[in-house]
Amino acid sequence: MSESTSAKQMQKKITTSDDSMKSGLEDRIDRYKAAAINKIQFSIITKPAIISLVALFLSFFLDLSTVPILGNITVKLAKILFPTWKPVTESFTPYSFWWLPVLVYVFYLLLAFAAFTKLKKEVIRTPASETIDKIISAYTTIIDSISMALPLIGAALLLISIKLGEEVFLGLSVPFEVKALIILALGKLFEPVLDQMSLEFQNVVNHVTEMRDKYYSKLQLRNTQSIIRQLSLQQNNLISGKLPELSTQDIETYKSALNQTVQMSQQILSNYSQIYSLLEKINGITNLSSEKVIELKSLAQSISTAAQSLSDEKTLTGLKSLESIIKK
Repeated sequence: MSESTSAKQMQKKITTSDDSMKSGLEDRIDRYKAAAINKIQFSIITKPAIISLVALFLSFFLDLSTVPILGNITVKLAKILFPTWKPVTESFTPYSFWWLPVLVYVFYLLLAFAAFTKLKKEVIRTPASETIDKIISAYTTIIDSISMALPLIGAALLLISIKLGEEVFLGLSVPFEVKALIILALGKLFEPVLDQMSLEFQNVVNHVTEMRDKYYSKLQLRNTQSIIRQLSLQQNNLISGKLPELSTQDIETYKSALNQTVQMSQQILSNYSQIYSLLEKINGITNLSSEKVIELKSLAQSISTAAQSLSDEKTLTGLKSLESIIKK
């Protein structure tokens, strides 16, 4: 069996092993996602919802009309605070809107449950921070819109009712505006509920990302070590006079891989040359101007781009191609 055939068989074994490792990784990730997400229950909103529930309860004490069980709670509180005070006799009874905050709060809960259901579905399919942010942002926008819209509608009613008279103003517009402002407060206090859901699902995404990072780090290390071993073997063959047999296509592929490697090396060399040049300039000054700060930021971006290219999956593919050519 020739050396080239043996190298090809070895490369085939390595590729098969890599595919098997990647398939095993995806299986582990799928199992982890299913188990972790199933553990997340809608009851996680209980603690962050306590503050908004307390505000909802207090809303019954802020009403110009009667409320269930408590009666005309506002008049009762006024008598407690001011014992000598006597309520003004009115010829009309204000409308009761005690149910409005309750109705809106129930709608908030339904929106939270819808967001929870969508997060469970989407995170299993696409475990990414961007997915969570988009879903939470969409439902937060809906809650904020409702919270802001009702007080604005109430303000419009107030302006209209001024012309319509005291009965409409105090009997309809003012009670509605009071409850609308309470709903605005409830909407702001309800936001921690969505934040808590985002945090729980983000923990799952972070763990999945960590699992993938560890896998690709190990794969890159393994391929690098394999390339080094093959380079050492080829060097020994050259020293002993054994030259590998390469076809024209292999030579062209080899040249292409080497050109990509040279370009990457030139990029890294250029970045380090910029660092050295900039350090020389910094040594000669005491204060950095805004232009120097911009130059530093540009250099940092260049270094970051080069560093990212070394861990990119396409770079790994290039390394594998280079490794297969060397082994031939």
